Order: sequence, then structure tokens, then C-alpha cells
Amino acid sequence: MTVAVESTKAMRKILVVDDSPMLREMISGLLNKTGLNISVAKDGHEAKEKIVAEPPDLVVLDVVMPNMNGYELCRWVKSNEATKHVLVILCSSKSEEFDRYWGIKQGADAYVIKPFRPGELLNTVKALLSGQAA
Repeated sequence: MTVAVESTKAMRKILVVDDSPMLREMISGLLNKTGLNISVAKDGHEAKEKIVAEPPDLVVLDVVMPNMNGYELCRWVKSNEATKHVLVILCSSKSEEFDRYWGIKQGADAYVIKPFRPGELLNTVKALLSGQAA
């Protein structure tokens, strides 16, 4: 299944942040098929460096990571004047309603529960990039 992500801007930049090499590869491969420009980071510290150097349009972010968890990184992105416009999708196996609530409270634009169907993540990315609520 291919979901094209239309944009009036130049190619959209997505940063995939996950401490699992397999999930980073799977998510970036899935999004790469849509014509998006994908980069990856293995944790929150590496992600912060990449975001400061060149803010992406959207970050797909795992919640449970060492050093800096996804909630902390999301809060940093949304409270930083230079990056508060960056869209954030929290992607986590933490599936309780409170987890979703807490993620949105940290500033996340969407919360996707692992394991997810590829179409679910693609549709969420497409909706956010096109300016629709996810």
C-alpha cells in the first residue's frame, strides 16, 4: 500500500526516533516509500542534536527510551521557540488511556500505539502534514 503525502513545500523532513534498530528501520522504510525525506536517531539526545541542526517537519518518537524518554523530548520540542512548530507523533507500546493523555499533555500532535498497522501510521503522518487533526 502506498500513501502519497502531498505537499506544496519542498520534500518534507521526518525524524524517526527509536532505540530499537529494527523499529527505526521498519518505520523509516515505511515512510520513505511515500517520498518523504527520512532521518533517524537512536535516542533523545541524538534527536535533540539533529533537531537543533535542522528542524524536521515531523518527528515520530518512541516513548520508552534510555537517557531521555519520548515525553521529555516532546516537551523540549514544543517548549523551544525554534522548534515548537515541529509536529510530534508519539509511537509507543504504552497503551493505557493515561499514557495517551499524558503524551498529548506534553504537546504531542498524535499518539499511535504499537503494534500499529502500517496504514494507521501513514494516515496519521499524512493528516498532520496536510494540517488536519489526526
